Amino acid sequence: MDQEGFREYRDELESELTGNILSWWISHAPDREHGGFHGHITHKNEVLPGAGKGAVMHARILWTFSAACRMYPDASYLAMADRAYQYLVDHFLDKEHGGVYWELDHLGRVRSDRKQSYAIAFCIYALAEYHLAFAKEEALNRAILLFRDLERHALDPRHKGYLEAFSRVWEPLEDMRLSEKDQNERKTMNTHLHILEAYGNLYRSWKDPSLKQALKDLIQLFLDQFINPDTHHLQLFFDDAWNLKSKLVSYGHDIECSWLLHEAAHILGDKTLIRQTGEVAVQMARANLSGLDTDGGLYYEYDPDQEKLDTDKHWWPQAEALVGYFNAYQLTGEEEFLEHSLQSWEFIYKYITDWLNDEWYWSVDKEGNPQTHKEKAGFWKCPYHNGRACLELIRRLEAELN
Repeated sequence: MDQEGFREYRDELESELTGNILSWWISHAPDREHGGFHGHITHKNEVLPGAGKGAVMHARILWTFSAACRMYPDASYLAMADRAYQYLVDHFLDKEHGGVYWELDHLGRVRSDRKQSYAIAFCIYALAEYHLAFAKEEALNRAILLFRDLERHALDPRHKGYLEAFSRVWEPLEDMRLSEKDQNERKTMNTHLHILEAYGNLYRSWKDPSLKQALKDLIQLFLDQFINPDTHHLQLFFDDAWNLKSKLVSYGHDIECSWLLHEAAHILGDKTLIRQTGEVAVQMARANLSGLDTDGGLYYEYDPDQEKLDTDKHWWPQAEALVGYFNAYQLTGEEEFLEHSLQSWEFIYKYITDWLNDEWYWSVDKEGNPQTHKEKAGFWKCPYHNGRACLELIRRLEAELN
């Protein structure tokens, strides 16, 4: 691709980010009556009354608009970041026992006080980004406290890694699942992936030796436990002693991990790990091509035990494919990876973008028909994956142009 091609790709992503994704969230997401953000907005942009408010959603909004402010100093982005930060601090942080509450009701009262390591990781990630954007020491200090909560309560001192979930006072739970579709196992790849990105973002500002070691240990866990050395797919569910409990392949997580793991090694500054994760990123991106449809869309997952392929194409794996394939192109110079990134963007533009109600559909089926019964915004549907993909690719494309 020539310079004009890179410039056109960047401009299209910038238009999508600012003119569709961020603008939709500014217009529809704030709960101007009760504070924070609405817990559920339908495909038709209708607020579902009484919907609960999730810590993950609020943290992801905080990260997205803080990151957007770092690239585009816009007053409306600042207002969204400030709203998210204040609501997170005032309502989700457990000031007595540490950690964050999982869910509030629409009025801001605690609905579920369980402590999910996943949610705490996203709060660390977001608070660190807010500090990077606005130099708020208070936000950095809060992120550090949450890091210490995870290290004190969730870290497995014997086998390493982090346990999934706890009660409000950090006691073990019988049901530790993040969602109904997850297996009830004590260690999951998904939670570790987001602790990895959280610790990496925190390390950008806080070069503490304990954080450095924790980040290094997490990278090594992915190399040793989570990435199958034969298939280069992720392994998702484990018990305490790292006995594998599932053979499920998640195409979105595979391609997301490929670039996040390499980024974490760069943040750490370890040359050996940078080389290792770079090689692994390319292997994972190449293996991930088995999940691509001919239209450029990325399937959801594959169960080898049942030989069952889930051919739905959710919004977030498409977003991660944009970056993951481009990262593999930058590592190898292979035009094939660049073409796959571009094809992912073409698929998103044609099928995932909601041209009637704005933002992105939750998913489409194999034929590209949108599944409009799913929400436009909610517990899991946030501007994090698509917003981050645009921001990350814009940054990388501008580097190619300079």
